[in-house]
Amino acid sequence: MFSMATLSSTSPLTAALGLTLTTVLAVGLVACSDDGDGSPTYATAGMGTDSTANDDASDGESTDEESTEEVGEDGPEDSSDDEEAKLDMGSQDLGEGLMEVAEVFGHSGQVLYRLDPETLEVEEVGPFDGCTASIIDVALDADSNMYGTAFGSLWAIDRETGDCTLITDEGSFTTSLSFVPAGTVDPDEEALVGFDDDQYVRIDTETGAITTLGSLGDGLESSGDIVSVVGKTYLTVRGPGCEDTDCIVEIDPSDGSVLKNFGSVGYDQVFGLAFWGGRAYGFAREGALFEIQFGDDSVIWTSIPMPGAPANLEFYGAGSTTSAPPLEG
Repeated sequence: MFSMATLSSTSPLTAALGLTLTTVLAVGLVACSDDGDGSPTYATAGMGTDSTANDDASDGESTDEESTEEVGEDGPEDSSDDEEAKLDMGSQDLGEGLMEVAEVFGHSGQVLYRLDPETLEVEEVGPFDGCTASIIDVALDADSNMYGTAFGSLWAIDRETGDCTLITDEGSFTTSLSFVPAGTVDPDEEALVGFDDDQYVRIDTETGAITTLGSLGDGLESSGDIVSVVGKTYLTVRGPGCEDTDCIVEIDPSDGSVLKNFGSVGYDQVFGLAFWGGRAYGFAREGALFEIQFGDDSVIWTSIPMPGAPANLEFYGAGSTTSAPPLEG
């Protein structure tokens, strides 16, 4: 077990990236319900990377200085206190006798880790025992069931031990994973979805069968990850107008089509999106962590310094569970 430095005082998630777990890691968040009156929302547990991630080197350098930039005509803006810039995610009552308990999972290709977001201590859960290939992504549903993909296989993973159970080794699986709530693509249950370039797909967690649900259109394709909260689903993309840095779009989670393009997020190869406490976070392959706030037609990004981050740190994904808290506090 080891401790991590606090990166920002605005959110527990901003500390999640000072970790020295590995130079290539993915992060998943899970919130269980136990006692209190929190209002949960829906968010991804998937973390993805582009299929070229193992081939392309990143030339970017992260900085320890915090900066804020906005896409649009008004130039840089700091809106850390702007409540309207937070995601409009809606809320849902947990009922009596429930309390949010959060856990954050990170992983390399071979080892699963757990972060306590309150104490910022990280412990090794264990190796992915039984997985015969490197795990490239994990996702957790609302009941904290963990699933992981390798490029040619789908696994059920015990979040308490890291032990793997093969679901199927037939197929080609996306690294961009997320659960979306019941009523989105399935009337009765959550569904595991993802993007394979521009194709929006559903993955059956029992058989591994892949069903195409739709496509992005507009010449765009996924650049890394998707995050879904009640009423809103966002995806990082590349394509026309997004050649130098990734863009972020709102999509229809039922078919994957683009509803709105917010423009650049200021970074290239944004392989991870996560949601926690009413804010979205981006994870760039170059090792940069930044907060994303949404305006009417553009986004504001604020870099989050990571003191003590290991040299050559790369992020291959990030995500948050379908029961992440909607607001800070």
